Amino acid sequence: MSLRLYDTATRETRDFVPLVEGRVGVYVCGLTVQSEPHVGHVRSAVNFDVLRRWLTARGYAVTFIRNVTDIDDKILAKAADQGRPWFELASAMQRELHRALAGINVLPPTYEPAATAHVPEILELIETLIGRGHAYPAADGSGDVYFDVNSFADYGALTRQRVADMEPAEDADPRGKRDPRDFALWKGHKPDREPATASWPSPYGRGRPGWHIECSAMAGKYLGTAFDIHGGGYDLRFPHHENEQAQSRAAGQDFASYWLHNAWITTAGEKMSKSLGNSLLVPEVLQRVRGVELRFYLVAAHYRSHVEFSFEALDEAAAGFRRIEGFLDRAGRPAADGAYVDGLAEALDDDLGTPAAVAALYDAVREGNRLLAAGDPTSLAAATDLAARVAASLDVLGLTPGDFPDAGAVDDRARAAVEALAGALLQERAQARADRDFARADAVRDRLKAAGIEVEDTPDGPKWSLV
Repeated sequence: MSLRLYDTATRETRDFVPLVEGRVGVYVCGLTVQSEPHVGHVRSAVNFDVLRRWLTARGYAVTFIRNVTDIDDKILAKAADQGRPWFELASAMQRELHRALAGINVLPPTYEPAATAHVPEILELIETLIGRGHAYPAADGSGDVYFDVNSFADYGALTRQRVADMEPAEDADPRGKRDPRDFALWKGHKPDREPATASWPSPYGRGRPGWHIECSAMAGKYLGTAFDIHGGGYDLRFPHHENEQAQSRAAGQDFASYWLHNAWITTAGEKMSKSLGNSLLVPEVLQRVRGVELRFYLVAAHYRSHVEFSFEALDEAAAGFRRIEGFLDRAGRPAADGAYVDGLAEALDDDLGTPAAVAALYDAVREGNRLLAAGDPTSLAAATDLAARVAASLDVLGLTPGDFPDAGAVDDRARAAVEALAGALLQERAQARADRDFARADAVRDRLKAAGIEVEDTPDGPKWSLV
């Protein structure tokens, strides 16, 4: 089966065919580093990390670019409110982002370009657009430069809209525009409101990049004028991605062949965002569950499905992952053998069908537990083989527990404590059974089960595992 992906631009699930055989270029819009990342932010990172891992597993050499926006109106406003330089805020929040993504085992990108490091490329692209008649400096002396949406016949193609049906953004500044829907490529410096450090020299006067132009410039620099996949959150389709595609193609570039968009995480039916005040910061969530459990929760939903966040659902996912770990523990945690559980590859080839992939993992664990319970040599060998396949499947989803920062000394101490407590209770149970006090033995077993510890009586004595 070939890999098939849902292309947001065509609204079809298509066979994935790279532009260059054996190589794939992926550009994902990263965050505006204005504040700490929440669970909604890292969902996108996890979704595209799964895509990257699966492309790599299928034999492609992947160049994965994920940018950061380190200068914009929100960063300047927040820095001013906090009384700190904007670049200090952006740098600090970028470190918080890296810490959060490492905590859920998101691989670092091949390169992580920042807008402020690519002003020459941005200005070069603006000059190209002006030269081709698709952009213009504002006539009001502001130093702004705008993209002329009416000059490009295919503006609106990505989201299937007509310019006549569009409305300008609520916060759009109409001064100097030919059409209120024209968008900024370059923003002239406002010395009365913005620090001098937030501006760069340009042919139009000092200023800074607009939001959309930075991604076109950086994608072109690192992936070329045509590349395979452009990704990001569903909320970026318009205006951000629409504007990216328009300005890049107006400049004569083919740009992205496939567009992939992940859906939101919502709380009370609304997109999780800081502006709504319903965000859940990643470090806070990781006080409740391990990084691997949070990632499992995010992986289990299809990337195009909206997820209504709840701690009950998160705890349920965490318990489900612990059942998978329990099977691997009972099977002796064999090394991954490169083969996946039945159905997993087919699921991921079908537009990254992670719900079906997780269902395949659960099926394999149920069968593995049955084989372990059978206890004969043939069944035990089959269980070991199945456990190796489970381990390989977890690895390609980025769910190998040992790959997470929280899988070190803290987990080792916790496991030692659990082993000591479980061992003491098992000794108490063994003594009760020896005394033929089966009611007390059953009570001890119930206490262990209530604590999430399953006891299995074997010819070699009782064994326990977390469930």
